[in-house]
Order: sequence, then structure tokens, then C-alpha cells
Amino acid sequence: MSRSQAYRAPFAPGEENAVDAALCERLLSVALSKGGDYADLFFEYRAGGGFTFDEGILKAASRGVSMGVGVRVQRGDATGYAYTEDLTWEAMRRAAETAAQIATGSGGKEKIELRRRELPTRYELPSISLDAPGLAKRALLERASAAALAYDPSIVKAEASFVEEVREVLVATSDGRMAHDVQPLIRFGVRALAERGGKRQEGSSGGGGRMTTAYFEGKSPEWHAEEAARQAVAMLDARDAPAGEMNVVLAPGDSGILLHEAVGHGLEADFNRKGTSNYAGQIGKDVASPLCTVVDDATLLQSRGTINVDDEGHEPERSTLIENGKLVGYMHDRLSARHFGLTPTGNGRRESFAAAPMPRMTNTILLAGPHDPEEIVRSVKRGVFAKKFGGGQVDISNGDFVFSLTESYLIEDGKLTAPLKGVNLIGNGPEVLRRVTMLGHDVAVSDGIWTCGKDGQSVPVGVGCPTIKIDLITVGGTRIG
Repeated sequence: MSRSQAYRAPFAPGEENAVDAALCERLLSVALSKGGDYADLFFEYRAGGGFTFDEGILKAASRGVSMGVGVRVQRGDATGYAYTEDLTWEAMRRAAETAAQIATGSGGKEKIELRRRELPTRYELPSISLDAPGLAKRALLERASAAALAYDPSIVKAEASFVEEVREVLVATSDGRMAHDVQPLIRFGVRALAERGGKRQEGSSGGGGRMTTAYFEGKSPEWHAEEAARQAVAMLDARDAPAGEMNVVLAPGDSGILLHEAVGHGLEADFNRKGTSNYAGQIGKDVASPLCTVVDDATLLQSRGTINVDDEGHEPERSTLIENGKLVGYMHDRLSARHFGLTPTGNGRRESFAAAPMPRMTNTILLAGPHDPEEIVRSVKRGVFAKKFGGGQVDISNGDFVFSLTESYLIEDGKLTAPLKGVNLIGNGPEVLRRVTMLGHDVAVSDGIWTCGKDGQSVPVGVGCPTIKIDLITVGGTRIG
């Protein structure tokens, strides 16, 4: 079954809300009628749902649909933006006229001719999860809950959730581009609570991406349940974390969230265009250890941050940001690329049709190094092994961060020993990359759980890294060890 058979795209030719090139050309002409330099249209249809299973029952189920179009007009560095959920011609024309007010005067392009772009198929699917019966999804959650509770007598509570959506976008631009994409997304999660001797600890596990429920053929609900329960039980024996400067080893995969927050945002070109990033004006300079090469890669098959086209109609590729420690590029949308005299990198993303795009990450990854992961741990006399990250705070202007760890272990004489609680990592993103002294060959990409927020907009992203040794990062704990 093809994707078009599995999902009836509302904007596709022949459908009730079909949007064709002729309509888009007329609307773009209205948007440019006051003399704007550029205009684009962003049509979006989104259908999503979610399930939560707790205390042996399906506690919540939801389903929702949204649809609309955003119209953007640019005049120099100024942007006018308007949107409407009403896809009648009159409503769309009014939105285009509103956005056009950023410019004054009359004129615009005499003729706009749109050309449909052929896109890659990085998440071509035989079906989407929204088409699967709700009872089948409930069964997945029930299996996870049962497996977590059966893992150990100390597990007293288990909760499982499943969130799904399909997002159809159609982008048309005054410079002739027209692109259409259907983007599926699922996320599964399990939380387990362990209790023993008056102590309570929580563990979690989850994953997903731009895929169908066939995801569970690789990682079953039971796998995630047992991982969540294992973490919760292990943390019951956690000791207070040491504090002070010490070696820290980051586990592969989800530890890339530190790179994403503390370094990645500073490499988004809007911050550098405005001069508010600590990476502004640093192209060609050494900003990290020579071991470090950082890329933003939207091409990974079915990953959470993967896209076939960005929300400005550009096809993203793999962009190298830092190469062997040297800063070589930023992530660009149309506006920043024009400012720097470059080609957009396909990183113009937005939360929905109600928001204008800005430079955003897709899948941001620190590439593999030459070292054996076990050798990295053995090299540490005393330090912390960071296995799973929780929340964090970052100052984009200078890269200063604080991250909490949900699972971590003490390293003593090259071996993982006691689990730790209350661990915070405190430091500066660029400085941390300069202090990378060993880098594993075991690079891994996160399993589809992360969502990135910026300026009030949230988008799905992926992160990744190998095992990383960082010399002398500040560990915030409860005592000096």
C-alpha cells in the first residue's frame, strides 16, 4: 500500500480542500501587492491523538484536528505574518493583505510560476498509526504496564502513554517553489515508580519517530517497561552525589541533549545574525576539541527530527557545523542565509501555520571518535558516568548550562560503582567541547523522545553522540567527595 492509499491528504489534488498552483499563485500575488520582496504560504493539516494507561485502566484518550494557512511577507529584514483557519478564498485573501502591510506602496512580481519539487522519501510508510485500531494501542500500553509491575516487587506504579500525529504541509513561495509533504510521528513512553524502605525513585523509557506501530517489532512495550523499572529499582540504592570539578563520562545517544541545548542553539543562525550567540563571528576559528565534529542531519531515516522539506520549502541535507574542532557553519533559514550571503540549509521550521519559521535543529549529532567506550571509563580514576538526562537550563548568549541527571553512577578506579542521586552538571557548552579528551566509536542517536522549545514554539528533534569523556566539569551534588 502506498502512502497516498494509507492517508487521504486533504491538500492533495482532487480532495475537498485541494490547493493547486493556480490558487497559490493568486494568493502570493495578493501578498506582494504592496511591494514586498518575498512571500510564502504555509498550508498545514494536523491530526493527532494520545492514550494514557494508568492503574490498570485507560485513563485518557484524545483526538484532535487543526488546519490553516500562514502567509508571510518580507521586506528587507522586516516580516509581516498573518494566518487563518478558514481556507475560503476571502479569508485567505484577507490574511495575505494583512501580511502585505509590512510593505508600503504597490507592485510586486508581475507573474509567479510555481514548480512542484520532488522530495526524498525519508519516512515513506505503508500506513500511519492513526489508522490502527484504538484497541490495539490500548493493548500495547497494557502490556507495558503489566511488564513493569512484574519486574520487581518494589515497583508500585506504572504508567504508559502513546502519542501520535500526522502533519501534512504544503509550501508555496514567490520565488517559484512548491513542496508537499506528509509527516507521521509517534512517541511511546513508560514511567515506573519503585518504593522500598521509605525511599521512592522513578524510572522512564520511551521511543518512537516517523514510523508506524511496526516500531514495536524492534523495541517491544515490554522492553521499555523493563528498562523503566530497572532504572527505578537501581536508583533506590543511590547515594548522595559528590560535588566539585571532576571527570564526567557521557553515555552515547540521549546525552546528545547536552550538545543540543548548550551548543546547538548557539549555532542557529538567527542568534548569530543578531550577534547574541557566543559563536557570532567565529566561523573558521577553533571552538572545540579537535576530536569534535558536529552535524545537523535531517536525512536520517524515520528519526524524530528528520524532515523531507523544511517549512520554507527547502530540502535539508546534512550540514556540518563544527569540523575537527573548527566552526565551519550555522543552521540557516531564508532570512539568515540572505544576511550571510549563503544558501538556506533547510533548517527553517515552525510549530504550526500560526507561527513564522526560524532556524531550528533537526537531528544534531556529535560524530564518532577513535576510542573504545570501555577504555574511556577505565581512564577515569574518580568521576561520574551520566547515563540519562532530565531537564536543564541554558543561556544561549554564552552557553552556560545546568542539567539534572535522572540516572548516573560513580566511577571509581575505572569502574562503575554506586548509583548517584541529585546530580547536576554545571558548565559552559563551548568550554565543555574544548575539554573533550576522549570520544568513543559508539555513536548512537536518541530513540525518538525529544522536543525542542524556542521562542514559544516546539518542534520534534533528534540528538546523538558517542561515549564522551569531559575533563573537569562541575558536578553539583550534596557534599564534597
